[in-house]
Amino acid sequence: MVSFLMTIRQATEQDIPLILGFIRQLAEYERLSHEAVMTEATLRESLFGPRPHAEVLLAYAGDKPVGSAVFFHNFSTFIGRPGLYLEDLFVIPEMRGKGFGRAMLVELARIARDRKCGRFEWAVLDWNEPAIQFYKNLGAVPMNEWTIFRVTGDALDRLANTAVKNC
Repeated sequence: MVSFLMTIRQATEQDIPLILGFIRQLAEYERLSHEAVMTEATLRESLFGPRPHAEVLLAYAGDKPVGSAVFFHNFSTFIGRPGLYLEDLFVIPEMRGKGFGRAMLVELARIARDRKCGRFEWAVLDWNEPAIQFYKNLGAVPMNEWTIFRVTGDALDRLANTAVKNC
């Protein structure tokens, strides 16, 4: 049995190439590489610019980076408090099942609790049965009655450019 020191830390701007690599690997796993159009520049601006929009945790086995979690705050009007939303959780294939994903989720739960968030949530692709079982085993429940809607690209531009009539 190989032993290693597991550590989790907040990412810094110097970690952008590593973060980019993990996002690309996740996109490939999720069969969505065609949607992964981010660059080091867009990540730098979005994660470490004047108004950061997300944060990243990095997981290490000794000094080897093995995973990441990208997260940000949302808000629930019903509970009147912020929530923590996990955008991406990724562990390299050879290190899955060794506790890194669980450790990052535990750290995110602690962050959510410490920041007084009322919720900690994320989405999972419906075909990703290993992830669904993993999350259920942690006590997470699917929100099957909710459907996510998304507007991107040309549809986003059309909506943003739509004239609104006065009432």
